[in-house]
Amino acid sequence: MKLTISLFFGSLLLLFVTPACAGEGAIDTGDTAWIIVSTALVMMMTPAGLALFYGGMSRYKNLLNTFAMTFVSYCLASVVWMMWGYSLAFGPSQAGIVGGLSHFFLAGIDVGSVSGSIPTVVFVLFQMTFAGITVALVLGAVVDRIKFSSWIVFTVLWLTLVYSPVAHWAWGGGWMGSMGALDFAGGTVVHINAGVAGLVLALVLGKRIGYGKEAMFPSSIALTSLGAAMLWFGWFGFNAGSALAADGVAGSAFLVTNTSASTGALSWMFTEWAINKKPTILGIASGAVAGLVAITPAAGFVNLQASFIMGAVAGVLGFLSVAVLKQRLGYDDSLDAFGVHGICGIWGALATGLFANPAITEGASGLFYGNPKQVWIQFVSIVGTALFTAVGTIIVIFITKAVTGGLRVDEEIEVLGLDNAVHGERGFDLQQ
Repeated sequence: MKLTISLFFGSLLLLFVTPACAGEGAIDTGDTAWIIVSTALVMMMTPAGLALFYGGMSRYKNLLNTFAMTFVSYCLASVVWMMWGYSLAFGPSQAGIVGGLSHFFLAGIDVGSVSGSIPTVVFVLFQMTFAGITVALVLGAVVDRIKFSSWIVFTVLWLTLVYSPVAHWAWGGGWMGSMGALDFAGGTVVHINAGVAGLVLALVLGKRIGYGKEAMFPSSIALTSLGAAMLWFGWFGFNAGSALAADGVAGSAFLVTNTSASTGALSWMFTEWAINKKPTILGIASGAVAGLVAITPAAGFVNLQASFIMGAVAGVLGFLSVAVLKQRLGYDDSLDAFGVHGICGIWGALATGLFANPAITEGASGLFYGNPKQVWIQFVSIVGTALFTAVGTIIVIFITKAVTGGLRVDEEIEVLGLDNAVHGERGFDLQQ
């Protein structure tokens, strides 16, 4: 009797601890749980982390407007992705350029569909969060002066015509992935894409009224610091989750992500301290983000030693692009979307070609592991993404202007602030 009871409870226990994968294409419950958690982490990065990071850097009169546009970016991405974005990015490849519309409104995908070792619906959701944060990053270049209605139209069009094709190139069976380009979690797809788009949009919109002539103080460095910390936290889902499994590669990606962020923060701080004589919290927070950006394409391919180098270089590059390059060229990238994400994304993509280590992921070898060709492949992927994004963004801008009657708010509204004029709300009550 005791033996029977023991066998019964032993069998029952096995049902709960044994992964639901009996072979290839079956669901692994551990992998699924990890990707669901990762999806939630990346989701938090946009309406919470990025909203605080960007909102704190915007001027007090535009704080809520920055929050609103960041928030609505995620909402729009969620809808567009489920309707046609996912299909364009991950549907059957059309000449390596874009997916088809076979998964329009997720047609052909149900609760029984499997991608690797996780349910396809979980993979769809995970990728959706990437689309949401990418377009929201573009916003950083143009806060304080873009119309809310124009931003809505731009977001829908840009996700459709620019983001989805680039995601297909790298991850959906397109030409970039077929060529052998390495982009673990979004160096080209997310950061170079967003950085270049932000720069183009900023150049077309023009400078903010008073830019270079009057001080434009951030509304709250405290909010920005908190936002950076939340971005850092969510980035573990961003990078480690991109392993699409709860395994050693995910653990390694987690490790190098934290290391690169830390060295990026420190190198930006020491560079700023040496040049400007003061280590600012804004610089420390920006350096952490720069390190996170740089390690993103490499997270599943490089070892600990490489992550130190990548983060340290990213911190210096980020500072110089913001404090020197932008000033000399004279463009108004409001919150340094191109300086941090574009420049550090380019460095990260190139560094992946240098440091990719086959001991981390089999088949991924960079220059220092006997494969100099990988640097050229990474370079081609960077140039291809940048050119396509620039042209595609110009097309999206042209269509948006035609639909909304212009991109920029009226001069009076820009001077008074968008919070009260557009939303009828104030982020801070400065009347008391």
